Amino acid sequence: MPDPRLLLATTSQGKLREWQALLTDLPLRLLALRDVGIDFDVEETGSSYYQNALLKAEAYGTASGLLTLAEDSGLSVSALGGVPGVRSARWEGDDYVHKNALLVSLLQGKHGAARACRYVCEVVLRHPDARLWRVHGEVRGEIACEPAGSGGFGYDPIFYVPRLRQTLAQVPIHEKDRISHRGRAAGRIRPILRELIEAGSA
Repeated sequence: MPDPRLLLATTSQGKLREWQALLTDLPLRLLALRDVGIDFDVEETGSSYYQNALLKAEAYGTASGLLTLAEDSGLSVSALGGVPGVRSARWEGDDYVHKNALLVSLLQGKHGAARACRYVCEVVLRHPDARLWRVHGEVRGEIACEPAGSGGFGYDPIFYVPRLRQTLAQVPIHEKDRISHRGRAAGRIRPILRELIEAGSA
């Protein structure tokens, strides 16, 4: 019997790579949107991470007829009232070099707790029979005084983890997967996936 299939419903190549790594040891055939001929984007009109993840899970799950994992994630900066938040991917355009530099400049003169931020990841797993599961992961840190590191993607070069004294773009990938918002969400969705696999309903 072939392994059951799981659609990783994201158009972000960075997120796709991380999910593939986080779930690689499960007996699942991990599929990208392009693998099943899906080439449309889902407009993220929700006002929360959960609402956007649900929109994507429903749209891509219905289109594919597959067990579907969708997420929405973002960066929230306390001193900026939670900005960029749910609009993280769309805030100030697509250029993360610019976006990261802008966040650093907006916090100029602030130190320590005044630079507090958190990464949030909300995941929705949708079964072809329309059952839904929801998990959440987050990691707290500070906005770095300047970008550092070449790993990861997005806001990782300015997401400083004080206890590691590194940004998420500097830590080894296995360490990032262990502590990141996406890694923590994956740790909560894995038992659900294992249960579905073992029950033969994945």
